[in-house]
Amino acid sequence: MKLFVINGPNLNMLGIREPGLYGREDYRALCDKVRAHAKEMGIEVELYQSNHEGDLVDYIQAAYQNADGIVINPGAYTHTSVALLDAVKAVQVPTVEVHISKVEEREEFRQISYIRLACVKTITGHGLDGYLEAMDYLAELKKS
Repeated sequence: MKLFVINGPNLNMLGIREPGLYGREDYRALCDKVRAHAKEMGIEVELYQSNHEGDLVDYIQAAYQNADGIVINPGAYTHTSVALLDAVKAVQVPTVEVHISKVEEREEFRQISYIRLACVKTITGHGLDGYLEAMDYLAELKKS
């Protein structure tokens, strides 16, 4: 099994940006945590982060016939990007939307998620562990 873990804008600033919302662990800690969990699960994982919408679309498209699942935290593009939604719909790879914070308890504009329309599950407010939950979910989904 192979998973793509994709992170959108500002996720590279973890530990620096609003630590009260996103915690003090940095992006490297997230990557280390995801890689360790993948190793424990016996699966392959590719991690990617970009602040650029088109790059994220390209990476989602690269999942076509190359990945069994996608874990994505689209960051602010969650609330604005029909392009990411269309890319996930196009590749037809099971995708889990992840958010470190509880977006449902935040600003009104954060209540909109375009990408959610193409996702099999959404996990919010579980910190970095939400990524691991998403990986577990996709592994179980693949088994069934």
